Amino acid sequence: MKKTVTIKSNRDFQRLYRRGKSAAAGTLVIYWQKNRQGDSRLGITTGTKLGKAVVRNRVRRQIREIYRLNREQLLPGRDIIVVARVRAVSGGYHAMEKDYLRLCKKLGLLRT
Repeated sequence: MKKTVTIKSNRDFQRLYRRGKSAAAGTLVIYWQKNRQGDSRLGITTGTKLGKAVVRNRVRRQIREIYRLNREQLLPGRDIIVVARVRAVSGGYHAMEKDYLRLCKKLGLLRT
């Protein structure tokens, strides 16, 4: 199984927030931009409004799993940041997955 390549530097996050394309849904916001690497990279943001560390980490794990299960459908060479909204906690996994796929389709990130 291929490991997910992640975005870790603050500079990369800021670049995507400023110049990337974005779309929002009830539970998630997705920012994306093409990168010069062959692999897609994933960044996840969960603010303190979501809850304490246990809750934020659970939401991060769920987002990573959604990304992992749908990685083959995505176009390669994209930097993607997923921002979890407060409704991600109460909405649950299936609501996040539905919003993620809808936003990816809207942004043109899915293969046809």
